[in-house]
Amino acid sequence: MKKAHKIIIAVTGASGSIYARSLLDKLTGLKDQISDIGLVFSKNAKEIWEYELGDKSFLNYPFKQYEPNDFYAPFASGSAQFDTMIVCPCSMGTLGRIASGVSDDLITRAADVILKEKQNLILVPREIPYNLIHIRNMETITLAGGIICPATPSFYSKPQNIDEVVSTVINRVLDLAGFETNAKRWGEF
Repeated sequence: MKKAHKIIIAVTGASGSIYARSLLDKLTGLKDQISDIGLVFSKNAKEIWEYELGDKSFLNYPFKQYEPNDFYAPFASGSAQFDTMIVCPCSMGTLGRIASGVSDDLITRAADVILKEKQNLILVPREIPYNLIHIRNMETITLAGGIICPATPSFYSKPQNIDEVVSTVINRVLDLAGFETNAKRWGEF
């Protein structure tokens, strides 16, 4: 059996809270593959969640939540040995600060730590279209070892509703993070 993951989940104020909800729901079901989850919302992520999803269900997850200014969180240091960080959705502002090495909150500090420790950083931007600054920031993060996984759904599984469309992205993110899931695979239809 694989080593259990120590994972950081960051939710920013980018549109796409439905992706964060799907990710947190799926991680709740994968708890046998996880030894620790730290969850952090950016300053306005909860407001966006409430606006887009119409609820405060972000309060219902069984994961320890940290404030964005809590630099005492375990994953603010490499010595805590977290192996994966997923930022979903990832605003272009957060992506740009990570690319520039600006660690002005817990999300950007944790991303910096994950990169310096050569661990798995997955950013899920939802912005379209990209401008040249976005593209260059994504290039910088990729060259530093991070993974850019845009919230671009696939349709070969013939999703029947919005939750299934969202799952095509989140299942891919979980694959990139090294989780074993029962996601539909190409050629299995």
